[in-house]
Amino acid sequence: MSFANPYWLALLVLLPVLAWLKGKQGTSAAFVYSSVNLVKGITGLTHSTRGALLRRMRWLSVALMIVALARPQLPEGEEKITASGIDIVIALDVSTSMAAEDFELKGARVNRLTIARSVLQDFVRRRPSDRIGLVAFAGRAYVAGPLTLDHDFLLKNLERLQLGVVEDGTAIGSGLTAALNRVKDLRSKSKIVILMTDGVNNSGKVPPLTAAEAAETLGVKVYTIGVGTHGMALVPYVDVFGRRQYVQQEVQIDEEVLRKIADRTGGKYYRADNSAKLREIYAQIDALEKTEAVMRKRQRYHELFHWFLLGGLFLLLLEVILGQTVWRRLP
Repeated sequence: MSFANPYWLALLVLLPVLAWLKGKQGTSAAFVYSSVNLVKGITGLTHSTRGALLRRMRWLSVALMIVALARPQLPEGEEKITASGIDIVIALDVSTSMAAEDFELKGARVNRLTIARSVLQDFVRRRPSDRIGLVAFAGRAYVAGPLTLDHDFLLKNLERLQLGVVEDGTAIGSGLTAALNRVKDLRSKSKIVILMTDGVNNSGKVPPLTAAEAAETLGVKVYTIGVGTHGMALVPYVDVFGRRQYVQQEVQIDEEVLRKIADRTGGKYYRADNSAKLREIYAQIDALEKTEAVMRKRQRYHELFHWFLLGGLFLLLLEVILGQTVWRRLP
């Protein structure tokens, strides 16, 4: 057993001193006499066993509460895990153009965000030893999931991503900058950003190539992926009668900028125009970025403080009840 706040245990040293001082001082008299000769026959009596027991219960309750303050914990054990030393941040475009339904999943037509989620889920599950984070961007960027080895938590955050949560637009530079901010201060064997977009930079305060310069300076490798078919794509909308309709929309991806970002940082640019190609791209990235190191990770602790606190409160309550009922002293 260990303690999260062990310094509280120092108070236990004071308890015997306080108990001794309290006993030396004695208790207040129950009766007042004009002369001790009147009670000469009983002045030699010691404290009753019941009174001593009540006092011990109170001091024990205080001791248990002090131990509770120290937060005793029972470790559930240690386990060795393999950590790669690679930190990966995925920057995902969530602008409204990602609603275009030019991909298929299990034989059904789906939009770009849906297929991106599905492929990313498989990618994350294949890399259990990497710390992976998630940044989403449209007209501005925001952190959707911090760098973590808790991939279940990450996948839940990925599933929560929705279109239209922030102002619309495609801020590629802001998305890349937000991803760089997640890894810039970390000491990792390798730092990687995977940036997925289906558009042209038209928002944000940071130009994409300026963000690429920052990535190069920080030693962060950026893989860029242009998502969308060539030519036209079907984009759904709801008409005035609440019916789901489709309109053809031209696919515009700034491949030149995405290629420059990748080339400048030592990464690679990919174009995903169908589901199989997108999965193949992530399989290639997965194969390119491999390294291993062993680290120790302590499992979560089981808190025990509440048992000590409940024990202390129980003894205190029992002492009060007994002192005021069956073991009550004369007032």
